[in-house]
Amino acid sequence: MSGETGTAARGELHGARDRRPGRWLALAVLALAVLLVAVDATVLGLATPFLSEDLRPSGTQLLWIGDVYSFVIAGLLVSMGSLGDRIGRKRLLLCGAVAFGAVSVLNAYASSPEMMIAARALLGVAGATLMPSTLALIRNIFQDPQERSLAIGIWGAMASAGAAVGPVVGGFLLENFWWGSVFLINLPVMAVLVLVGIKLLPESKDPAPGPWDLPSVLLSMAGIVAVVYAIKEGATHGLSWQVGGIAAFGVLALTGFVRRQLSLDAPLLDMRLFHHRGFSAAVLADLLTVLGLSGMVFFLSQFLQLVQDRSPLEAGLAELPAAIGAVTAGLLAGQAARRWSVRSVVAGGLGAIGLALAALMWLSAGTDYPVLGAVLLVVGVGAGLSFTVTADVILSSVPKEQAGSAAAVSETAYELGAALGIAVLGSIVTGVYRDFAVPAGIPPASAAEARESLGGAVESAGALPADLGDALLGSARDAFVEGLRIASGVGALVLLATAVAAWFLLRGQRLEEGYGG
Repeated sequence: MSGETGTAARGELHGARDRRPGRWLALAVLALAVLLVAVDATVLGLATPFLSEDLRPSGTQLLWIGDVYSFVIAGLLVSMGSLGDRIGRKRLLLCGAVAFGAVSVLNAYASSPEMMIAARALLGVAGATLMPSTLALIRNIFQDPQERSLAIGIWGAMASAGAAVGPVVGGFLLENFWWGSVFLINLPVMAVLVLVGIKLLPESKDPAPGPWDLPSVLLSMAGIVAVVYAIKEGATHGLSWQVGGIAAFGVLALTGFVRRQLSLDAPLLDMRLFHHRGFSAAVLADLLTVLGLSGMVFFLSQFLQLVQDRSPLEAGLAELPAAIGAVTAGLLAGQAARRWSVRSVVAGGLGAIGLALAALMWLSAGTDYPVLGAVLLVVGVGAGLSFTVTADVILSSVPKEQAGSAAAVSETAYELGAALGIAVLGSIVTGVYRDFAVPAGIPPASAAEARESLGGAVESAGALPADLGDALLGSARDAFVEGLRIASGVGALVLLATAVAAWFLLRGQRLEEGYGG
């Protein structure tokens, strides 16, 4: 009995020693960084029509403006997570924050499509330093497992809030200022992050990291960028020898990366992390969840604006229930996983998202908002539960010294899931949409423009006589909604299958208890 008392006393002493003063203020600083990256990922979509009018990019340039940020950030996450483990996560985060603010100005004042593409690529480099660093610092600041679960919940909640606040803030700015203003909102937030972070954030890194292996960095980036590019290109333009060749190159590069990691004494990414069943299951669950959700997330703003005629600001506000659900569930997820089990919370959250997506199979242009709002609320709750607990599992499965690498793997799974989801589900929506029956009497040029995108159909309809324009727009909207219904059904199947897989793969997985808990 005395031995047990001594162990508990040592645990409480260890917990008290590791509860850093100012840790919650430090978390607030890290949450700011996450909020900003999430906002920045969503505002560009709203700004694209205004940016197109000003910079006049070609169709290919417009795709690169939209995609290059995600290509670069996906390609560099693993390398940057490992770099933070080596040189210090605080140092990497603060340098990245300064770069993010400076490059935001370059984005705001870009004067040509080429300059905008370069600015978005540089923003991706800076963004890749922020996400793994924030999650890794949380792992090191919060040693008490229950406090860490709450901190990860707040971190995830800010990511969800940023994704929802982005359209609202972006909509407001675009209705009152020029398109570059959506990038300038980064500056005051980054200034606060740097000034307060210097004082409050503790430095942490791997005490014996070994050298940063440049060939591994190049293989990792080449492989991930090639795979993501091939997926998106195949979805947009269909399969071709060129797309197949790029995909094969990416797979070969990633195979070379894995083989090199297994042969190095100090690998960029320790492949032994994947031997932990909980780690691998959580990463896989994240990837498949984002894949299944991507169709709804990617096309919902278009549905709200181009099918239901809402303004950008109204569309942003309409999506808020998802953020409210995610924030609330994220804060309670760790407590729920300890009370019941990790697998029941993750599988239950994924199952709820799957059922909500299945409900969208009955979506129509005239669907009342309360129905849509309820679906979004359930999706948010499910995502808040599953993403928060899987992030906790991923971080608690690895030693503190490898927190940056583990966080980077988690973020890379998210990016790859998004790319795969937009490719697979996006191609379903696009395929169904492009086959819609054009009403008689529509000029061939107008019909061709309308089949390119729903936005193109809106523009074509505006240039036609009222009766023809209404007929064209009605057919285009019906086809878009039909594609969205089918994509939602596929997404629902993916999420429900992932829920079943999580139930079995996360069997026996538990979150750590707090000191004295």
